[in-house]
Amino acid sequence: MIAYRDDDDLLTLQKFSAMENTLLIHNSLTRKKELFQPINPPHVGMYVCGPTVYGDAHLGHARPAITFDLVFRYLQHLGYKVRYVRNITDVGHLENDADTGEDKVGKKARLEKLEPMEIVQHYTNRYHHNMAQMNVKSPSIEPHASGHIIEQIEMVKKIVNAGYGYEVNGSVYFDVQKYHNDTQKYGELSGRVLEELKANTRELEGQNEKRNPFDFAIWKDAAPEHIMRWPSPWGNGFPGWHMECSAMSAKYLGEKFDIHGGGMDLLFPHHESEIAQSRAANGDEPAKYWMHNNMVTINGQKMGKSLGNFITLNQFFNGEHEFLERAYSPMTIRFFILQAHYRSTVDFSNEALQAAEKGFKRLTDALQLLDKLPLSDETTVDFKSLEKKSYQALNDDFNSPVAIAHLFEAVRMINAIRDGKKKIASEDLKALKAFFTTFTADILGLEPEKTQSGENELLSNVVNHLLKVRQEAKEGKDFKTADKIRDALKDAGISIKDRKDGADWSLGE
Repeated sequence: MIAYRDDDDLLTLQKFSAMENTLLIHNSLTRKKELFQPINPPHVGMYVCGPTVYGDAHLGHARPAITFDLVFRYLQHLGYKVRYVRNITDVGHLENDADTGEDKVGKKARLEKLEPMEIVQHYTNRYHHNMAQMNVKSPSIEPHASGHIIEQIEMVKKIVNAGYGYEVNGSVYFDVQKYHNDTQKYGELSGRVLEELKANTRELEGQNEKRNPFDFAIWKDAAPEHIMRWPSPWGNGFPGWHMECSAMSAKYLGEKFDIHGGGMDLLFPHHESEIAQSRAANGDEPAKYWMHNNMVTINGQKMGKSLGNFITLNQFFNGEHEFLERAYSPMTIRFFILQAHYRSTVDFSNEALQAAEKGFKRLTDALQLLDKLPLSDETTVDFKSLEKKSYQALNDDFNSPVAIAHLFEAVRMINAIRDGKKKIASEDLKALKAFFTTFTADILGLEPEKTQSGENELLSNVVNHLLKVRQEAKEGKDFKTADKIRDALKDAGISIKDRKDGADWSLGE
Protein backbone atom coordinates (compact mmCIF):
# COMPACT_ATOMS: atom_id res chain seq x y z
CA MET A 1 0.00 0.00 0.00
CA ILE A 2 1.26 3.50 -0.85
CA ALA A 3 1.59 5.31 2.45
CA TYR A 4 4.76 7.38 2.68
CA ARG A 5 5.72 11.02 2.30
CA ASP A 6 8.98 12.83 1.87
CA ASP A 7 10.15 16.39 1.21
CA ASP A 8 9.35 16.06 -2.50
CA ASP A 9 5.81 15.07 -1.56
CA LEU A 10 5.38 18.23 0.51
CA LEU A 11 6.61 20.37 -2.38
CA THR A 12 4.14 18.64 -4.68
CA LEU A 13 1.32 19.23 -2.21
CA GLN A 14 2.20 22.92 -2.14
CA LYS A 15 2.05 22.92 -5.94
CA PHE A 16 -1.42 21.38 -5.86
CA SER A 17 -2.71 23.98 -3.39
CA ALA A 18 -1.44 26.76 -5.66
CA MET A 19 -3.09 25.37 -8.79
CA GLU A 20 -5.94 27.41 -10.19
CA ASN A 21 -7.63 24.45 -11.86
CA THR A 22 -9.10 21.39 -10.16
CA LEU A 23 -9.64 17.92 -11.58
CA LEU A 24 -13.14 16.49 -11.75
CA ILE A 25 -13.73 12.77 -12.36
CA HIS A 26 -17.06 11.19 -13.20
CA ASN A 27 -17.49 8.49 -10.57
CA SER A 28 -19.58 5.57 -11.84
CA LEU A 29 -20.34 4.66 -8.23
CA THR A 30 -22.10 7.97 -7.48
CA ARG A 31 -23.05 8.74 -11.11
CA LYS A 32 -21.73 12.28 -10.90
CA LYS A 33 -18.56 14.30 -11.33
CA GLU A 34 -16.52 14.66 -8.16
CA LEU A 35 -13.49 16.68 -7.18
CA PHE A 36 -10.48 14.39 -7.34
CA GLN A 37 -9.01 14.15 -3.85
CA PRO A 38 -6.51 11.29 -3.51
CA ILE A 39 -6.53 9.25 -0.33
CA ASN A 40 -2.83 9.86 0.29
CA PRO A 41 -1.64 12.78 -1.87
CA PRO A 42 0.54 13.19 -3.81
CA HIS A 43 0.40 9.40 -4.28
CA VAL A 44 -2.31 7.92 -6.50
CA GLY A 45 -3.17 4.25 -6.83
CA MET A 46 -4.94 3.21 -10.03
CA TYR A 47 -6.05 -0.29 -11.03
CA VAL A 48 -7.34 -1.04 -14.54
CA CYS A 49 -8.64 -4.36 -15.79
CA GLY A 50 -6.38 -5.62 -18.55
CA PRO A 51 -6.86 -8.19 -21.34
CA THR A 52 -7.70 -11.86 -21.21
CA VAL A 53 -4.83 -13.15 -23.33
CA TYR A 54 -6.22 -15.84 -25.61
CA GLY A 55 -6.24 -13.87 -28.88
CA ASP A 56 -4.95 -10.73 -30.56
CA ALA A 57 -6.02 -7.33 -29.24
CA HIS A 58 -8.76 -5.54 -31.19
CA LEU A 59 -10.06 -1.96 -31.26
CA GLY A 60 -12.19 -2.62 -28.18
CA HIS A 61 -9.02 -3.44 -26.24
CA ALA A 62 -7.30 -0.31 -27.52
CA ARG A 63 -9.93 1.99 -26.05
CA PRO A 64 -9.39 1.30 -22.31
CA ALA A 65 -5.63 1.11 -22.85
CA ILE A 66 -5.56 4.57 -24.47
CA THR A 67 -8.19 6.03 -22.12
CA PHE A 68 -6.30 5.15 -18.97
CA ASP A 69 -2.97 5.95 -20.59
CA LEU A 70 -4.34 9.51 -20.87
CA VAL A 71 -5.40 9.42 -17.21
CA PHE A 72 -1.96 8.08 -16.22
CA ARG A 73 -0.12 10.70 -18.27
CA TYR A 74 -2.23 13.62 -17.09
CA LEU A 75 -2.02 12.70 -13.41
CA GLN A 76 1.75 12.42 -13.76
CA HIS A 77 1.83 15.76 -15.58
CA LEU A 78 -0.01 17.36 -12.66
CA GLY A 79 2.72 16.07 -10.36
CA TYR A 80 1.04 13.05 -8.81
CA LYS A 81 3.13 9.95 -8.10
CA VAL A 82 1.02 7.29 -9.76
CA ARG A 83 1.22 3.56 -9.18
CA TYR A 84 -0.66 2.16 -12.14
CA VAL A 85 -1.58 -1.54 -11.96
CA ARG A 86 -3.04 -3.26 -15.04
CA ASN A 87 -3.56 -6.99 -14.81
CA ILE A 88 -3.23 -9.87 -17.25
CA THR A 89 -6.07 -12.41 -17.01
CA ASP A 90 -4.65 -15.82 -17.79
CA VAL A 91 -6.93 -18.10 -15.77
CA GLY A 92 -10.51 -18.23 -14.51
CA HIS A 93 -12.25 -16.23 -17.27
CA LEU A 94 -14.86 -18.69 -18.52
CA GLU A 95 -16.49 -18.55 -21.94
CA ASN A 96 -19.77 -16.90 -20.95
CA ASP A 97 -18.20 -14.48 -18.44
CA ALA A 98 -20.06 -16.25 -15.61
CA ASP A 99 -19.55 -19.67 -14.03
CA THR A 100 -20.08 -21.99 -17.00
CA GLY A 101 -18.11 -23.04 -20.06
CA GLU A 102 -14.42 -23.61 -20.61
CA ASP A 103 -11.65 -21.34 -19.44
CA LYS A 104 -10.89 -19.09 -22.43
CA VAL A 105 -7.13 -19.57 -22.20
CA GLY A 106 -7.48 -23.29 -21.52
CA LYS A 107 -9.77 -23.79 -24.50
CA LYS A 108 -7.32 -22.00 -26.81
CA ALA A 109 -4.47 -24.14 -25.45
CA ARG A 110 -6.45 -27.34 -26.05
CA LEU A 111 -7.32 -26.33 -29.62
CA GLU A 112 -3.74 -25.31 -30.43
CA LYS A 113 -2.28 -28.32 -28.55
CA LEU A 114 -0.03 -26.03 -26.50
CA GLU A 115 0.57 -25.40 -22.84
CA PRO A 116 -1.73 -22.65 -21.48
CA MET A 117 1.26 -20.51 -20.54
CA GLU A 118 2.51 -20.72 -24.13
CA ILE A 119 -0.78 -19.17 -25.23
CA VAL A 120 -0.52 -16.56 -22.48
CA GLN A 121 3.06 -15.61 -23.33
CA HIS A 122 2.40 -15.43 -27.07
CA TYR A 123 -0.62 -13.13 -26.85
CA THR A 124 0.80 -11.06 -24.01
CA ASN A 125 3.86 -10.33 -26.16
CA ARG A 126 1.64 -9.34 -29.07
CA TYR A 127 -0.52 -7.15 -26.83
CA HIS A 128 2.57 -5.36 -25.52
CA HIS A 129 3.79 -4.79 -29.08
CA ASN A 130 0.45 -3.27 -30.11
CA MET A 131 0.44 -1.02 -27.05
CA ALA A 132 3.96 0.20 -27.85
CA GLN A 133 2.91 0.90 -31.45
CA MET A 134 0.15 3.19 -30.15
CA ASN A 135 2.52 4.84 -27.66
CA VAL A 136 0.68 3.46 -24.62
CA LYS A 137 2.95 3.65 -21.59
CA SER A 138 3.62 0.48 -19.63
CA PRO A 139 1.87 0.27 -16.26
CA SER A 140 3.88 0.42 -13.04
CA ILE A 141 2.97 -3.21 -12.28
CA GLU A 142 1.40 -5.84 -14.54
CA PRO A 143 0.41 -8.83 -12.38
CA HIS A 144 -0.87 -12.13 -13.79
CA ALA A 145 -3.84 -13.86 -12.20
CA SER A 146 -2.01 -17.21 -12.31
CA GLY A 147 0.84 -15.72 -10.30
CA HIS A 148 -1.43 -14.72 -7.41
CA ILE A 149 -3.34 -17.89 -6.60
CA ILE A 150 -2.24 -17.79 -2.95
CA GLU A 151 -3.60 -14.26 -2.49
CA GLN A 152 -6.89 -15.27 -4.08
CA ILE A 153 -7.26 -18.34 -1.89
CA GLU A 154 -6.61 -16.22 1.21
CA MET A 155 -9.29 -13.75 0.15
CA VAL A 156 -11.78 -16.57 -0.44
CA LYS A 157 -11.02 -17.80 3.10
CA LYS A 158 -11.79 -14.34 4.51
CA ILE A 159 -15.09 -14.21 2.65
CA VAL A 160 -16.08 -17.69 3.87
CA ASN A 161 -15.08 -16.85 7.45
CA ALA A 162 -17.16 -13.67 7.28
CA GLY A 163 -20.20 -15.75 6.36
CA TYR A 164 -20.58 -14.60 2.75
CA GLY A 165 -19.13 -17.64 0.99
CA TYR A 166 -20.33 -21.24 1.00
CA GLU A 167 -18.72 -24.41 -0.33
CA VAL A 168 -20.52 -27.01 -2.44
CA ASN A 169 -18.75 -30.01 -4.02
CA GLY A 170 -15.35 -28.30 -4.03
CA SER A 171 -16.61 -24.96 -5.39
CA VAL A 172 -17.11 -21.84 -3.28
CA TYR A 173 -19.86 -19.35 -4.12
CA PHE A 174 -20.53 -15.82 -2.98
CA ASP A 175 -23.87 -15.53 -1.17
CA VAL A 176 -25.29 -12.45 -2.88
CA GLN A 177 -28.61 -12.54 -1.00
CA LYS A 178 -27.00 -12.59 2.46
CA TYR A 179 -24.55 -9.87 1.44
CA HIS A 180 -27.37 -7.67 0.20
CA ASN A 181 -29.51 -8.34 3.27
CA ASP A 182 -26.63 -7.17 5.48
CA THR A 183 -25.45 -4.20 3.43
CA GLN A 184 -28.22 -3.22 0.96
CA LYS A 185 -25.33 -2.63 -1.45
CA TYR A 186 -25.47 -5.25 -4.22
CA GLY A 187 -26.26 -3.41 -7.43
CA GLU A 188 -24.98 -0.08 -6.10
CA LEU A 189 -22.47 0.35 -8.94
CA SER A 190 -24.47 -1.06 -11.86
CA GLY A 191 -27.95 -0.03 -10.78
CA ARG A 192 -29.13 -3.64 -10.88
CA VAL A 193 -31.99 -4.50 -8.52
CA LEU A 194 -31.64 -7.82 -6.72
CA GLU A 195 -35.35 -8.65 -7.01
CA GLU A 196 -35.11 -8.22 -10.79
CA LEU A 197 -32.03 -10.42 -10.88
CA LYS A 198 -33.99 -13.09 -9.04
CA ALA A 199 -36.77 -12.93 -11.59
CA ASN A 200 -34.55 -12.73 -14.69
CA THR A 201 -31.58 -14.98 -13.89
CA ARG A 202 -32.25 -18.47 -15.14
CA GLU A 203 -30.66 -21.48 -13.53
CA LEU A 204 -28.02 -22.86 -15.88
CA GLU A 205 -27.43 -26.56 -16.39
CA GLY A 206 -25.03 -27.87 -13.77
CA GLN A 207 -25.43 -24.76 -11.61
CA ASN A 208 -28.21 -26.01 -9.33
CA GLU A 209 -25.71 -26.36 -6.48
CA LYS A 210 -25.93 -22.60 -5.93
CA ARG A 211 -28.31 -21.23 -3.32
CA ASN A 212 -29.43 -18.64 -5.85
CA PRO A 213 -28.79 -18.51 -9.62
CA PHE A 214 -27.20 -15.05 -9.29
CA ASP A 215 -24.57 -16.21 -6.77
CA PHE A 216 -21.14 -16.23 -8.39
CA ALA A 217 -18.12 -18.50 -8.01
CA ILE A 218 -15.13 -17.25 -6.06
CA TRP A 219 -13.42 -20.65 -6.35
CA LYS A 220 -14.31 -23.37 -8.84
CA ASP A 221 -13.76 -27.10 -8.58
CA ALA A 222 -11.72 -28.23 -11.58
CA ALA A 223 -13.29 -30.87 -13.77
CA PRO A 224 -10.93 -33.67 -14.86
CA GLU A 225 -10.39 -32.07 -18.29
CA HIS A 226 -9.59 -28.63 -16.85
CA ILE A 227 -5.91 -27.95 -17.57
CA MET A 228 -5.12 -25.22 -15.04
CA ARG A 229 -5.74 -26.21 -11.42
CA TRP A 230 -4.27 -25.54 -7.98
CA PRO A 231 -4.66 -27.18 -4.56
CA SER A 232 -6.87 -25.35 -2.07
CA PRO A 233 -8.74 -26.05 1.20
CA TRP A 234 -11.75 -27.02 -0.97
CA GLY A 235 -9.90 -29.30 -3.38
CA ASN A 236 -8.10 -28.83 -6.69
CA GLY A 237 -9.57 -25.93 -8.60
CA PHE A 238 -9.08 -22.38 -9.85
CA PRO A 239 -10.24 -18.90 -8.81
CA GLY A 240 -13.37 -17.23 -10.11
CA TRP A 241 -12.85 -14.50 -12.69
CA HIS A 242 -13.82 -11.64 -10.37
CA MET A 243 -11.51 -12.74 -7.57
CA GLU A 244 -8.22 -11.95 -9.32
CA CYS A 245 -8.77 -8.19 -9.47
CA SER A 246 -9.92 -7.95 -5.86
CA ALA A 247 -6.88 -9.84 -4.62
CA MET A 248 -4.25 -8.20 -6.84
CA SER A 249 -5.49 -4.63 -6.38
CA ALA A 250 -5.41 -5.10 -2.60
CA LYS A 251 -1.90 -6.58 -2.76
CA TYR A 252 -0.34 -3.74 -4.75
CA LEU A 253 -2.52 -0.74 -3.87
CA GLY A 254 -3.99 -1.56 -0.47
CA GLU A 255 -7.52 -2.43 0.55
CA LYS A 256 -8.66 1.10 -0.39
CA PHE A 257 -7.14 2.93 -3.34
CA ASP A 258 -8.01 5.88 -5.56
CA ILE A 259 -9.14 4.85 -9.05
CA HIS A 260 -10.49 1.61 -10.51
CA GLY A 261 -10.94 1.65 -14.26
CA GLY A 262 -12.11 -0.54 -17.08
CA GLY A 263 -14.58 -0.87 -19.92
CA MET A 264 -18.31 -0.27 -19.49
CA ASP A 265 -18.90 -3.95 -20.27
CA LEU A 266 -17.10 -4.85 -17.03
CA LEU A 267 -19.39 -2.76 -14.82
CA PHE A 268 -21.65 -5.80 -14.31
CA PRO A 269 -21.01 -8.45 -13.24
CA HIS A 270 -17.23 -8.05 -12.90
CA HIS A 271 -16.86 -4.77 -11.03
CA GLU A 272 -20.10 -5.17 -9.08
CA SER A 273 -18.79 -8.51 -7.86
CA GLU A 274 -15.39 -7.02 -7.05
CA ILE A 275 -17.03 -4.47 -4.76
CA ALA A 276 -19.07 -7.17 -3.02
CA GLN A 277 -16.01 -9.40 -2.52
CA SER A 278 -13.85 -6.58 -1.18
CA ARG A 279 -16.52 -5.29 1.16
CA ALA A 280 -17.19 -8.81 2.47
CA ALA A 281 -13.46 -9.53 2.99
CA ASN A 282 -12.16 -6.10 4.01
CA GLY A 283 -15.18 -4.11 5.15
CA ASP A 284 -15.18 -1.46 2.38
CA GLU A 285 -15.38 -1.07 -1.40
CA PRO A 286 -11.90 -1.17 -2.90
CA ALA A 287 -11.80 2.13 -4.83
CA LYS A 288 -12.86 5.70 -4.16
CA TYR A 289 -13.48 6.54 -7.84
CA TRP A 290 -14.76 4.14 -10.50
CA MET A 291 -14.14 5.10 -14.14
CA HIS A 292 -15.58 3.30 -17.16
CA ASN A 293 -14.86 3.95 -20.81
CA ASN A 294 -17.72 3.32 -23.21
CA MET A 295 -17.77 0.79 -26.02
CA VAL A 296 -16.42 0.72 -29.55
CA THR A 297 -19.22 -0.34 -31.89
CA ILE A 298 -19.61 -1.52 -35.47
CA ASN A 299 -22.99 -0.58 -36.94
CA GLY A 300 -24.23 0.13 -33.44
CA GLN A 301 -23.23 -3.26 -32.01
CA LYS A 302 -20.46 -3.76 -29.45
CA MET A 303 -17.17 -4.94 -30.96
CA GLY A 304 -16.02 -8.16 -29.32
CA LYS A 305 -14.54 -11.59 -29.87
CA SER A 306 -17.69 -13.29 -28.56
CA LEU A 307 -19.78 -11.59 -31.29
CA GLY A 308 -17.27 -12.27 -34.05
CA ASN A 309 -17.42 -8.68 -35.32
CA PHE A 310 -14.03 -7.50 -34.17
CA ILE A 311 -11.08 -6.11 -36.13
CA THR A 312 -7.70 -6.75 -34.58
CA LEU A 313 -5.20 -3.95 -34.22
CA ASN A 314 -2.80 -5.75 -36.52
CA GLN A 315 -5.53 -5.86 -39.17
CA PHE A 316 -6.03 -2.11 -38.81
CA PHE A 317 -2.30 -1.58 -39.24
CA ASN A 318 -2.00 -3.78 -42.35
CA GLY A 319 -5.47 -3.16 -43.84
CA GLU A 320 -6.25 -6.87 -44.18
CA HIS A 321 -9.92 -7.05 -43.18
CA GLU A 322 -13.09 -6.97 -45.26
CA PHE A 323 -14.44 -3.96 -43.32
CA LEU A 324 -11.33 -1.87 -44.03
CA GLU A 325 -10.80 0.20 -47.17
CA ARG A 326 -7.08 0.42 -46.41
CA ALA A 327 -4.53 0.30 -43.59
CA TYR A 328 -4.52 2.84 -40.75
CA SER A 329 -1.49 3.73 -38.66
CA PRO A 330 -1.24 3.19 -34.88
CA MET A 331 -1.24 6.96 -34.27
CA THR A 332 -4.38 7.35 -36.38
CA ILE A 333 -6.09 4.76 -34.15
CA ARG A 334 -4.92 6.58 -31.02
CA PHE A 335 -6.13 9.95 -32.33
CA PHE A 336 -9.45 8.40 -33.45
CA ILE A 337 -10.10 7.17 -29.91
CA LEU A 338 -9.01 10.43 -28.21
CA GLN A 339 -11.31 12.46 -30.47
CA ALA A 340 -14.27 11.13 -28.50
CA HIS A 341 -14.83 11.57 -24.77
CA TYR A 342 -14.05 8.31 -23.00
CA ARG A 343 -17.63 7.96 -21.69
CA SER A 344 -19.21 8.27 -25.15
CA THR A 345 -19.66 5.48 -27.67
CA VAL A 346 -17.26 5.36 -30.64
CA ASP A 347 -18.67 3.84 -33.81
CA PHE A 348 -16.18 2.46 -36.29
CA SER A 349 -16.25 3.60 -39.92
CA ASN A 350 -13.64 4.12 -42.61
CA GLU A 351 -14.84 7.70 -43.03
CA ALA A 352 -14.27 8.46 -39.35
CA LEU A 353 -10.80 6.91 -39.42
CA GLN A 354 -9.82 8.86 -42.52
CA ALA A 355 -11.03 12.10 -40.91
CA ALA A 356 -8.95 11.24 -37.84
CA GLU A 357 -5.95 10.59 -40.08
CA LYS A 358 -6.24 14.07 -41.61
CA GLY A 359 -6.72 15.68 -38.20
CA PHE A 360 -3.67 13.95 -36.77
CA LYS A 361 -1.63 15.07 -39.77
CA ARG A 362 -2.64 18.70 -39.18
CA LEU A 363 -1.28 18.46 -35.64
CA THR A 364 2.01 16.86 -36.64
CA ASP A 365 2.48 19.33 -39.49
CA ALA A 366 2.06 22.17 -36.99
CA LEU A 367 4.60 20.52 -34.68
CA GLN A 368 7.14 20.50 -37.48
CA LEU A 369 6.40 24.16 -38.30
CA LEU A 370 7.19 25.35 -34.77
CA ASP A 371 10.92 25.28 -35.46
CA LYS A 372 10.53 27.22 -38.72
CA LEU A 373 8.33 30.15 -37.64
CA PRO A 374 9.62 33.67 -38.31
CA LEU A 375 10.31 35.78 -35.22
CA SER A 376 9.10 39.31 -34.58
CA ASP A 377 9.60 41.96 -31.93
CA GLU A 378 5.96 41.63 -30.87
CA THR A 379 3.29 38.95 -30.37
CA THR A 380 -0.19 39.25 -31.87
CA VAL A 381 -1.62 35.82 -30.94
CA ASP A 382 -3.26 34.88 -27.64
CA PHE A 383 -2.08 31.30 -27.17
CA LYS A 384 -2.03 31.57 -23.38
CA SER A 385 -5.82 31.55 -23.26
CA LEU A 386 -5.78 28.33 -25.30
CA GLU A 387 -3.39 26.74 -22.81
CA LYS A 388 -5.75 27.64 -19.96
CA LYS A 389 -8.76 26.27 -21.86
CA SER A 390 -6.89 23.05 -22.63
CA TYR A 391 -6.21 22.49 -18.95
CA GLN A 392 -9.83 23.27 -18.15
CA ALA A 393 -10.94 20.65 -20.68
CA LEU A 394 -8.78 17.89 -19.23
CA ASN A 395 -9.70 18.91 -15.68
CA ASP A 396 -13.32 18.36 -16.70
CA ASP A 397 -13.24 14.56 -16.56
CA PHE A 398 -10.38 14.21 -19.08
CA ASN A 399 -12.32 15.83 -21.94
CA SER A 400 -9.83 15.07 -24.68
CA PRO A 401 -12.02 16.12 -27.66
CA VAL A 402 -12.40 19.65 -26.28
CA ALA A 403 -8.66 19.83 -25.54
CA ILE A 404 -7.96 18.69 -29.12
CA ALA A 405 -10.31 21.39 -30.44
CA HIS A 406 -8.22 24.00 -28.60
CA LEU A 407 -5.06 22.50 -30.10
CA PHE A 408 -6.54 22.97 -33.56
CA GLU A 409 -7.07 26.63 -32.69
CA ALA A 410 -3.36 26.72 -31.89
CA VAL A 411 -2.68 25.08 -35.29
CA ARG A 412 -4.51 27.95 -36.98
CA MET A 413 -2.36 30.42 -35.01
CA ILE A 414 0.82 28.61 -36.06
CA ASN A 415 -0.22 28.64 -39.72
CA ALA A 416 -1.10 32.34 -39.49
CA ILE A 417 2.36 33.13 -38.09
CA ARG A 418 3.97 31.10 -40.87
CA ASP A 419 1.96 33.01 -43.49
CA GLY A 420 2.89 36.39 -41.99
CA LYS A 421 -0.66 37.19 -40.90
CA LYS A 422 0.27 37.04 -37.20
CA LYS A 423 3.45 37.72 -35.27
CA ILE A 424 5.25 36.14 -32.35
CA ALA A 425 8.27 37.18 -30.31
CA SER A 426 11.11 34.84 -29.34
CA GLU A 427 10.14 34.18 -25.70
CA ASP A 428 6.48 33.71 -26.60
CA LEU A 429 7.44 31.24 -29.32
CA LYS A 430 9.28 29.17 -26.71
CA ALA A 431 6.15 29.21 -24.54
CA LEU A 432 3.91 28.29 -27.49
CA LYS A 433 6.19 25.37 -28.37
CA ALA A 434 6.18 24.18 -24.76
CA PHE A 435 2.36 24.34 -24.56
CA PHE A 436 1.73 22.67 -27.90
CA THR A 437 4.28 19.87 -27.52
CA THR A 438 3.30 19.22 -23.89
CA PHE A 439 -0.34 18.65 -24.77
CA THR A 440 0.14 16.76 -28.02
CA ALA A 441 3.10 14.58 -27.09
CA ASP A 442 3.36 14.34 -23.31
CA ILE A 443 -0.31 14.32 -22.32
CA LEU A 444 -2.23 13.03 -25.35
CA GLY A 445 0.67 10.75 -26.33
CA LEU A 446 0.53 11.73 -30.00
CA GLU A 447 3.85 11.52 -31.78
CA PRO A 448 4.93 11.61 -35.44
CA GLU A 449 4.62 8.26 -37.16
CA LYS A 450 7.73 6.14 -36.79
CA THR A 451 9.60 5.60 -40.07
CA GLN A 452 12.99 4.16 -40.83
CA SER A 453 15.39 6.99 -40.14
CA GLY A 454 17.46 6.35 -43.25
CA GLU A 455 14.42 6.47 -45.54
CA ASN A 456 13.13 9.60 -43.80
CA GLU A 457 16.47 11.38 -44.16
CA LEU A 458 16.77 10.39 -47.83
CA LEU A 459 13.27 11.66 -48.59
CA SER A 460 13.97 14.98 -46.87
CA ASN A 461 17.21 15.44 -48.78
CA VAL A 462 15.59 14.69 -52.15
CA VAL A 463 12.57 16.96 -51.59
CA ASN A 464 14.66 19.81 -50.19
CA HIS A 465 16.99 19.59 -53.19
CA LEU A 466 14.04 19.74 -55.61
CA LEU A 467 12.60 22.72 -53.75
CA LYS A 468 15.93 24.48 -54.02
CA VAL A 469 15.97 23.87 -57.80
CA ARG A 470 12.38 25.10 -57.97
CA GLN A 471 13.21 28.28 -56.04
CA GLU A 472 16.13 28.99 -58.37
CA ALA A 473 13.81 28.48 -61.36
CA LYS A 474 11.29 30.93 -59.90
CA GLU A 475 14.00 33.52 -59.25
CA GLY A 476 15.08 33.12 -62.88
CA LYS A 477 11.43 33.52 -63.97
CA ASP A 478 11.40 29.95 -65.33
CA PHE A 479 7.89 29.36 -64.01
CA LYS A 480 7.28 26.40 -66.34
CA THR A 481 10.04 24.40 -64.62
CA ALA A 482 8.93 25.56 -61.17
CA ASP A 483 5.34 24.46 -61.81
CA LYS A 484 6.52 21.16 -63.27
CA ILE A 485 8.47 20.37 -60.06
CA ARG A 486 5.50 21.38 -57.90
CA ASP A 487 3.10 19.18 -59.88
CA ALA A 488 5.50 16.21 -59.84
CA LEU A 489 5.83 16.43 -56.08
CA LYS A 490 2.06 16.70 -55.71
CA ASP A 491 1.60 13.55 -57.81
CA ALA A 492 4.04 11.82 -55.45
CA GLY A 493 1.87 12.80 -52.45
CA ILE A 494 3.95 15.77 -51.31
CA SER A 495 2.21 19.09 -50.68
CA ILE A 496 4.03 22.41 -51.17
CA LYS A 497 3.27 25.62 -49.27
CA ASP A 498 5.05 28.64 -50.73
CA ARG A 499 6.59 31.33 -48.53
CA LYS A 500 8.23 34.61 -49.48
CA ASP A 501 11.71 33.13 -49.08
CA GLY A 502 11.08 29.53 -50.09
CA ALA A 503 8.58 26.75 -49.44
CA ASP A 504 7.49 24.23 -46.82
CA TRP A 505 6.50 20.68 -47.67
CA SER A 506 4.56 17.85 -46.08
CA LEU A 507 3.39 14.36 -46.97
CA GLY A 508 -0.22 14.06 -48.06
CA GLU A 509 -2.81 16.74 -48.65
